[in-house]
Amino acid sequence: MNSVAKVRSACVYYNDILAGYLLQNGRRFAFLYTPQYIASKNPSIALDMPKKKRFFSSPYLFPYFQGLLPEGANKAFFCKRLGILHSDKFTMLLKLANYETIGAVTVRERGR
Repeated sequence: MNSVAKVRSACVYYNDILAGYLLQNGRRFAFLYTPQYIASKNPSIALDMPKKKRFFSSPYLFPYFQGLLPEGANKAFFCKRLGILHSDKFTMLLKLANYETIGAVTVRERGR
């Protein structure tokens, strides 16, 4: 019997403007720009995800989003403090990149 992986999704904002959705289905990640964001004058979220293309897919978390995550001792601290598995990058993004990021991009749970 095949088991279907649960799709996890998050909203990606650029200066509080909805830019797109980050999805995880098992071990695969996808990023999808909204049509409104593509039509806007706002920049692409990342150089390797230009607005000219609407959908991106990868077996790994995209480098831009990976760069929003802590590393080393900071990663260990936050994972322990928040009860997150070290390998669960999607949950780390939701817990740590929702309001306090260095740049203009934030990642938030859908529906929040």
